Amino acid sequence: MAVSAEQRPLLFALRALFLGDFLVAVPAYRALRRAFPEHEVRLATTAGVAPLAALTDAIDSVAPARGPDDFSAPSREVDLAVNLHGRGPQSTAALRALRPQRLWSFDLADDAEPSPPWDERWPGHERERWCELLAGYGISADPIDYRLRTPEVRPPAHDATVIHPGAAFAARRWPARRHAEVARALRRAGHDVVITGARSELRLATAVAELAGLSPSAVFAGKTDVLGLAALIAHAQLVVCGDTGPAHLATAYATSSVVLFGPTPPTRWGPPSEPRHVTLWTRTDSAIGDPRGDRPDPALLAIEVADVLRGVERVLAERADVLAG
Repeated sequence: MAVSAEQRPLLFALRALFLGDFLVAVPAYRALRRAFPEHEVRLATTAGVAPLAALTDAIDSVAPARGPDDFSAPSREVDLAVNLHGRGPQSTAALRALRPQRLWSFDLADDAEPSPPWDERWPGHERERWCELLAGYGISADPIDYRLRTPEVRPPAHDATVIHPGAAFAARRWPARRHAEVARALRRAGHDVVITGARSELRLATAVAELAGLSPSAVFAGKTDVLGLAALIAHAQLVVCGDTGPAHLATAYATSSVVLFGPTPPTRWGPPSEPRHVTLWTRTDSAIGDPRGDRPDPALLAIEVADVLRGVERVLAERADVLAG
């Protein structure tokens, strides 16, 4: 006899952040799914990324969330609450308020069951951080289990070169004029260049297209939802962007990418070390800038247009070798 969702124990996980944050936690979602096959796995996350939840093949349902302590609480008992949002205290307190049978999080010093400590200077990749949390509770998670299923929607373009000039914060936005120089050079080389962005980034995307001499039809900013963007990148030839969500989609779909880093290094947020991905990072010391800063980080500004074009040559040569093989 089939068991309804309401009859299954509920595992309630919280990760109410941006696109890249959602995607680096995919290995953790998958590990929870494997460890709790009889549970309904519900993720509290933001509306912008919620449509991607089904593509993980790990999440059964989504609870709308607007922040670490502002989400739709389940109307039934929670067997296990998992804090994938951070160390708290807001997120932890909000999950405690659900009165779960068990709560997993970093730094639960007042719990009888030991919890993993939060490392403020975490040296590894963010994917590994959330796998480490689950390992602290005896759950094995594979940090390279990050692929997404391709959405069943028609992509707005096939084999395009996607340039995404925006980012959530100015610290991670390379100058528009430099993006335009890259776009112009790639268009002259025969690439079908499109410019993506959120609706709020339409002005930026349009400026890049105009400076590059592209047609207005090449501007996809504000014209695709997150599933459309995922489909576009899944079927793209190449993605060029900063340390932001589309870079993680390129990783999830094994799409070639050139990703510009600053103020945080690729060892923290970058794609896997594979020939199809080139990361550009100019800093040689261990200093990390403010990822929420209000001006482009100096490490990002030190990346030149020529550096990006050389990166494109490298990944396309690799792609040609793979196709030829």
